[in-house]
Amino acid sequence: MSFLYRSAFAIAEDIKARRASAVDAVEFFLDRIETHNGGVNAVVAMDPEAARVRAREADAAAARGEDWGPLHGVPLTIKDAYGTRDLPTVAGVPERAGKAAAENAVAVQRYLDAGAILLGKTNVPFLSADLQSYNAVYGTTNNPWATDRTCGGSSGGAAAALAAGLTPLELGSDIGGSIRTPSHFNGIFGHKTSHGLISLIGHIPPAEGLLIEPDLSVAGPLATCVADLVQALELLLGPAAAIAGPCAAGPVLPAPRFREAGELRVAVWADDPFCPVHPAIREHILAAADTLEALGARVDRAARPAFDPQGNHENYTMLMLSILGADMPEAVREQAQAAVAAAAPDDMSEPLLQLRGIALSHRDWLRENVRRQRTRRAWADFFGDFDVLLCPCAHVPAFPHDHSEPMQARQLDVDGDARPYTDILRWAGLTLNAYLPATAVPLGTTDDGLPVGCQVAGPFLGDRTTLAVAALLEQHHRAFVPPPGYAS
Repeated sequence: MSFLYRSAFAIAEDIKARRASAVDAVEFFLDRIETHNGGVNAVVAMDPEAARVRAREADAAAARGEDWGPLHGVPLTIKDAYGTRDLPTVAGVPERAGKAAAENAVAVQRYLDAGAILLGKTNVPFLSADLQSYNAVYGTTNNPWATDRTCGGSSGGAAAALAAGLTPLELGSDIGGSIRTPSHFNGIFGHKTSHGLISLIGHIPPAEGLLIEPDLSVAGPLATCVADLVQALELLLGPAAAIAGPCAAGPVLPAPRFREAGELRVAVWADDPFCPVHPAIREHILAAADTLEALGARVDRAARPAFDPQGNHENYTMLMLSILGADMPEAVREQAQAAVAAAAPDDMSEPLLQLRGIALSHRDWLRENVRRQRTRRAWADFFGDFDVLLCPCAHVPAFPHDHSEPMQARQLDVDGDARPYTDILRWAGLTLNAYLPATAVPLGTTDDGLPVGCQVAGPFLGDRTTLAVAALLEQHHRAFVPPPGYAS
């Protein structure tokens, strides 16, 4: 049996029914990594012998009729931002090279408790703070569709490993598009959850050992089919017992808002002057909307939520940088405060906008949070009339590697127009700042063969609705397609 690009949960069912072997699955993916990882450098830490031991135990349990759970005997990889006690957790930080975490991250443990076998870790940027995956410990991860281009970040190694067939399931995180942008760049599926659904305890950043659930940032699964996203979400849901207590339950997610496509109400936001989009991305999103309309959905290509997207970007950037800046040295905060004090009060240009976030006082954070809550209300009103919104994950396809410093000086080409590198946060922050769920789906490729995807965004806690629409698009528009050279 070939395990290549099969559903992780279907593999588990075969192992439990003894139609397949966990040992064979581990050997398949070890061989796959040996053959293909050299070109992409996605999987950066492994313990093959430990995986083999666990696989033998999984097969023995299946032979006794024991059921470990929905991922019984399935080998998989995990984004290296998540703490693992049996493999190094470097998070792109040189000082952590070779160092394992004291305990597994909560979300990692939930995969393991469901029967999964930890096969390896996948690459990230330094502290997950870039939209490209490279660091001084493990080097650069390439895009399997074009190795001279980025796989994205910060879940870039995870997305590249899935696209290259090195793992059947992954675990990502997202504070700036870090699930959705790599999914878009690598042609896979990913789900950015509604904020607070899945525990981030054990994720680095923040510092190891902190029992906090950060603002904005979320955890979520990545896969090559929507069914795996749906089932993985069910495994991962709920708060950490260390904070909520063993009796606490997470929020109850409502069923999808529609039973058939004819009941579905779709808004489309394929391009906007606040962040102009590569023509191929716009065209693919409009084509996806056409597919849903042909299935009977009501589609509105002009509707917009009642807030200023530029204002949202400014609000989001400051809130995000207040989080990222919390652990920065005091000297950096002092420099940021000095730059903000010297600037005009209405100067919201990059990178000053980021410095404003680093320098944000608690009083000013409260004011920015009020702005955010107004935006959340506008989204809630919008989703009174619509079930989902189709919009870009990012305004460009995968771009050539660019690790030049400072990051803020980098530029991206958008159909011949040079745009600031940090514009890549604009479409991601549009939905993230309001805590909304968004499922990234592949839609096709550019003329030169680079993947194109979009976000299927929905109302807060509307995760099952966005996933249901993603499944419609998977069935009727485009399913996962392997990169050239990886299909066998």
